Amino acid sequence: MIIFTYFSIVKNQQEIGLDFIVDKLTNSIENVQSGDSFPTEISLLTKAELKNILKKNGWRFDWNNEMKQPERDVFKLTIANNPNIIQGIISLEVKPDHVYMHLIESAPFNIGKYKTYYGVPGNLVAFACKLSFQRGCEGYLSFTAKTKLINHYIESLGAIHFGGHKMVINTPASLKLINKYF
Repeated sequence: MIIFTYFSIVKNQQEIGLDFIVDKLTNSIENVQSGDSFPTEISLLTKAELKNILKKNGWRFDWNNEMKQPERDVFKLTIANNPNIIQGIISLEVKPDHVYMHLIESAPFNIGKYKTYYGVPGNLVAFACKLSFQRGCEGYLSFTAKTKLINHYIESLGAIHFGGHKMVINTPASLKLINKYF
């Protein structure tokens, strides 16, 4: 049984409420125009890849700063056999009893009315749940949500509102996401 010891805030470090939208839970990622699904791969983001992941290119977050945090791992989502086009990015920290999701972002071309692919956020969250199982945390994933999206995460991801802005994805919800994507 996991005793959930979540939510210690490091001094002088502001918690960011996440505001990603789970557009559709797909089997991998799905082309909006054609409906075709494409297998994906998730791997660590490299420093060389950071050169194109900038606010001036439409990315919202400072992923360079995220990569400097030694306790965090930053992963990229790509289509299998096409590793040069990053579809989304996630920053995760493995804690003793769960995985904490610091940041998640779809590539600029996967956001909004004219996005290229559905399923990027769901795919990344499912990966975080899978990592939680692999690291002995029974699928537990936590994150801080923007107030307006709490119900969205409950409905789309099966997350539990833990109080305040805290959200938790437990073992059964993690298994559903993992089975959908992997």
